[in-house]
Amino acid sequence: MSGELSPREGPDPALLRISDAERHQVAELLREAAGEGRLDLDELDERLAATYAARTYADLVPITADLPTQAPTQAPTQASGRTAPAQVDGPERESHVAVMSGLKRSGTWTVPRQMTVFAMMGGAELDLRHATFTADEVTLTINVFMGGATVVVGPRTRVVMEGVGIMGGYSGPSGLVDADLDPSSPVVRVRGVAIWGGVSVERKQG
Repeated sequence: MSGELSPREGPDPALLRISDAERHQVAELLREAAGEGRLDLDELDERLAATYAARTYADLVPITADLPTQAPTQAPTQASGRTAPAQVDGPERESHVAVMSGLKRSGTWTVPRQMTVFAMMGGAELDLRHATFTADEVTLTINVFMGGATVVVGPRTRVVMEGVGIMGGYSGPSGLVDADLDPSSPVVRVRGVAIWGGVSVERKQG
């Protein structure tokens, strides 16, 4: 029928608005590129200005087109139904001590970029499944002495284990749930020393 309207399509993902967290992510990538000699200082200043002025994913594309990048210059596709995990403002660092006591964080909470935990003859449990991150990669430095710590993550979290066990151990991620990772998956880096104790990472359904 002449003049009949076609079904309404969704918005172009490339024209979706970007967040401050994504601007900061691209800015960090530019600073790393300058540190590697890929950009001179004038180019860095120009691209940083363009980054903080960007409004959409399409605006970010030319800024990093000639750089090795994992920054969010490509909008999430409608077909996949997946978006990058939410990031929020929060503390850069946190430190916690559990001596003959316990530390537990679960439910909705904010994971800082750097978190340090020391447990002596005590324990710690950090459940990240419903937490929000202040960065796309966070580092948990967990040191235990005659104690233990457990980190719980969901299927979509990438885990990097860098801990050392001395008459103890670092283990994981383990669990009955398989990892379901993609390029937008947040990274949790777990490091530290376990002496006569243990640190484990478990993967569970959210």
